[in-house]
Amino acid sequence: MKASVDADLCTGCELCTQTCPDVFEMDGDVAKAKVDEIPAGAEDCVKQAAEECPVEAIKIE
Repeated sequence: MKASVDADLCTGCELCTQTCPDVFEMDGDVAKAKVDEIPAGAEDCVKQAAEECPVEAIKIE
């Protein structure tokens, strides 16, 4: 499973970095995934971050 953040949609609210700091980090004013593959123990928090993203910038594959 992989996660990505659409930098064009991201508003930099940092909700994903607070919800799942093992996977997401801020890169300037936008968030980004800091891992290529989501660790098994972090799948639930990634899904939560994607669901809670106010602009739906997080994609999970």
